[in-house]
Order: sequence, then structure tokens, then C-alpha cells
Amino acid sequence: MMRTAILGASLLLAAATAFAQSKPAFEVASIRPTADTSVAVRVGFQATGSQVRVTAMSIKDYLGIAYRLRPQQVEGPDWIAQARFDVSATIPDGAPSSQVPEMLQTLLAERFQLKLHRETKELPVYVLGVAKTGAKLKESAPDPDAPAAPAGAVNVTGTGSGAGVSIDMGGGSSFTLGNNQLQIRRMTMAGIADVLTRFVDRPVVDQTGVTGTYDLALDLTADDYTAMLIRAAINAGVPLPPQAMRLLETASPDTVSAPLSTFGLTFDARRAPLEVIVVDSLLKTPTEN
Repeated sequence: MMRTAILGASLLLAAATAFAQSKPAFEVASIRPTADTSVAVRVGFQATGSQVRVTAMSIKDYLGIAYRLRPQQVEGPDWIAQARFDVSATIPDGAPSSQVPEMLQTLLAERFQLKLHRETKELPVYVLGVAKTGAKLKESAPDPDAPAAPAGAVNVTGTGSGAGVSIDMGGGSSFTLGNNQLQIRRMTMAGIADVLTRFVDRPVVDQTGVTGTYDLALDLTADDYTAMLIRAAINAGVPLPPQAMRLLETASPDTVSAPLSTFGLTFDARRAPLEVIVVDSLLKTPTEN
């Protein structure tokens, strides 16, 4: 009986060890608090070869990347959108870069003792669609000067301040909010929906059915531009003074329907079931590197 019990325990331990080893994980990883970002936030995500470098992203950003969700689909204490960390990590030999999100899941669980659960919630969304008269879009022209990125490489950099927001997605794709205009370059409609999500109060869902990459320049009123800049800061977890928050009390919740309509696109407020992750517990300071 004792020998059988020991054998059973050994088999369970072996199975548990194999399961733990099967989880994608970085070979090594360093996590450091980001330096002062009180004037401007400069973020970056680079994955080239076996190296991953992430700069000035919040825990909420990391959770969104790790679980492939928008910021509005990540729920937890307010501080997870404010505390920013830099990560430097190495992907194990033979592991594909497509597993980086799962590696981040393991990193968050190990170093921040992350505990969470998943739910499906009926959430307010905006649906990006096509007007009955049809889309009036022109596909992006090929850029012969755009450098070809190595296979699997990702290089995203961006800045955000009171003067505006600018993100370079690599490969000629980018978006900039500045001077009362949102400029989008070489992006799919799904990508455009993700961009718009950054500047409004709810997730944007692409239901256009349109393929291809496009350039859009959305001209904004001064009030709508200010509202989008404030909402971008809120979605990024940037602390704002009370006077900035009060400006949203009289701002229109829909700041982009009118400019989108010039391209034959609709932007409708609805409700839809979306997956949400809820943070149950999380260390504010990661364990030692």
C-alpha cells in the first residue's frame, strides 16, 4: 500500500512538472520600474530574433498583450494602469515569437504573483461598419522605401503628451493625433478599430468586412480633439488634473462619427458580449530579477 501511494505521488509530481515545463516562458527576463514619465510617456515594444524589449508599459498594457485584449477588457485596481515597467527578456532557442503573449502570462504569474479569472460581459461598444451607400476608401499606396522587417520581428514605438499622441507600428503603419486631426497610415480596418479604441470610452469592434490597408485623415473639431486626447490619457492610465476630467462632462461621447462618414463608414453605439479578465490579486512590486 505504501509503495503504491509513493508511486502514485511520484507520477502526479512528474505530471505536474511536465505541465509546468510546457508553459511558454522566457529563458531570462528582467523587470524594472520605468523612469519618471511625468512630462511625456515614451513607450516601445520590440521583438527581434530572440530578444524582447518593452519600455514604459503599464501592467494593464502587459495584461492586454498577454491575453490579446483591449484595455477596456482588463479589470482590476486603478494602479495597474499607472505603474509602468520596462522588460528585457530572451526567448528560448526554437521558441516562436508568436508565443511572446503566453510568455508574458507566465512572467506576470511568476514575478507579480498574478491571480485572475475570465468572464464574458455585455459591454457597451462602438461598431465600425459600412454605410448603405458603400465605403469610400482608397487603399494605401505601396511604399518602396519602407524597410523590410525580419520575419516575426515587431518594432512599435510611440510618444504621448499634452501635445498629442503618435505611434509608429513599423512597416509604414502609424497613427498620430495632433493639431485637431487623427491621421492613420497603412492600417487594416481591424487595426483602425483598435486605434479608435484608444481614443474613445469603449471598445471598437470592426464589422466592415472590408479587406486591405488604408490611409485615413479624420478632421476633428477643437472640442472633440480635446476629448479624444483626454480619453487617450485615461485609457493609458495617465493621471489627469480635475479640470481636465471636468471637460469630459460636457464633451460628446461620439467624436468620430462625422469624420468617418466622409469615408462611407458608420460608428454605432451598441452592446456586445466580450471576454474580460478580472485581476483578483497582484503584487505592486515584482519579485527580484
